[in-house]
Amino acid sequence: MIRLLVGIIGLGMLATAAHAADPVEIGIGYLRRAAIKPTLSLVEQPAENDGVAGARLAIEDNNTTGKFLNQHFTLEEVRLKDDDDAAKAAGALADRNIGFIITDLPADALLKAADAVRDRGTVVFNASAIDDRLREQDCRTNVIHTAPTRSMLADGLAQYLVWKQWKRWLLVTGSHDDDRLFAEALRRSAARFGAKIVQERVFEDTGGARRTDSGVTLIQRQMPVFTQGAPAYDILVAADESEVFAPYLPYRTWDPRPVAGSAGLVPKSWDAAHDQWGAVQMQNRFLKLNSRRMTALDMQAWTAARMIGEAASRVNSPDRKTVLDFLKGPDFSIAAFKGQRLTLRDWNLQLRQPILLADGRMVVSVSPQEGFLHQVSELDTLGVDRPETKCKLQ
Repeated sequence: MIRLLVGIIGLGMLATAAHAADPVEIGIGYLRRAAIKPTLSLVEQPAENDGVAGARLAIEDNNTTGKFLNQHFTLEEVRLKDDDDAAKAAGALADRNIGFIITDLPADALLKAADAVRDRGTVVFNASAIDDRLREQDCRTNVIHTAPTRSMLADGLAQYLVWKQWKRWLLVTGSHDDDRLFAEALRRSAARFGAKIVQERVFEDTGGARRTDSGVTLIQRQMPVFTQGAPAYDILVAADESEVFAPYLPYRTWDPRPVAGSAGLVPKSWDAAHDQWGAVQMQNRFLKLNSRRMTALDMQAWTAARMIGEAASRVNSPDRKTVLDFLKGPDFSIAAFKGQRLTLRDWNLQLRQPILLADGRMVVSVSPQEGFLHQVSELDTLGVDRPETKCKLQ
C-alpha cells in the first residue's frame, strides 16, 4: 500500500514537472515574394528556398540552445504573389501572435509591412533590401537590418581598390533605378577614400535576348567596342544590379583591365567560398541540409533569426519589447563567422558587419581593410556613419 502511494505521488510529481516544462513558443514569420528573379549565369540560378533555408538552419540553432531555457522557436513562411499586399500579410502574422518577422521584400513593400505592425510591437528584420534610405530618411524604430547597405558594399570594395592603388576607375552604369543608386554609392565611396572616376558610361538596356545562336559573337564584339577609347584607368567598376550587362564584361574589355562591382570582384555579405573563422563548419551544415551552397541572402536570414534567438536567450523572455530593447542595447552582439562579433548601430539599427570581396571562386579579401581607422569601430568605416545619418528614430 505504501509502495502504491509512493508510486502515485511520484507519477503526480512527474506529471506536474512535465506540465511545468512546456516550452515557451516563440514564433518567427518569414515574408517574401513568390517570384524568383533569374540570373544571367545558368550556374548561379537562385534556389526556390533562397533565404528561408538560412532562417530554417537558424531555427535549429535557436532550439538547440532554447531547450535548456524552455524556449521553442518556430518559423512560418508566407509567400506573396505580385498583387498581394505586404501590409495585410504582416498583419495576418501578427494576428497569430507572431512577434518577429523576417522579410525578403523590396523597400516600399518592407515599409508597408513594418508600418502595418508597428503599433502592435512586432519587430521586423530586413534580410534583403540594401537601400540606404531604409536606414536613413525612411528608417523605422521596429526595423532591424541584417542586409548590408549599398554604401557598405561600395565602401568595402573601394577600400580594397584604394589599398591596391587601383585609384583610377572607369564607372559603367546600367539604365535602371537600382543601377543608378549603386553608382551613386560608388561615387560617394570614391570621393570618401581617394579614388578618381576618370569617366562614366551608361549601358542602355534595350531589352534584347542574348541567349541565341549569335549571342556569344554579339557580346564578344559589343563589349570591347563599348569600353573602347576610355581615358587611362586601373579598373572598370560596374553598377548593374539589374544584371543586364556586367557579367559579360570580364575578359571582354578593350583594354586588359580587371572588373569589379556587379561582376568580377563583387562585394557581398557572404559567399559560398568563405572558409575563415569557422565558416567551413557553417557551410558544411548548410550544404548537408539543402544540397546547395549558402548564399548571401541565406546568411542574412540566418543572422536575423539567430539575433532573435540570441536576444531571447539572454533576456530569458519571449516578450518582443524586451528582446528589441536588448538588441538595441550595448550588451548585444552576435557571432556570424566573420572574424568578430557583430553589433547594431544604435542610430539606424543597421547590423555592423565585414564585407567579403569574392570573384566567384574565392574570397579575395575582407573589408574593412588595414589602415582604415575609426574612433569607435573599424566596421563603421563601411556605410553611413553616425555624424552623416539622416535617421531620426522615435
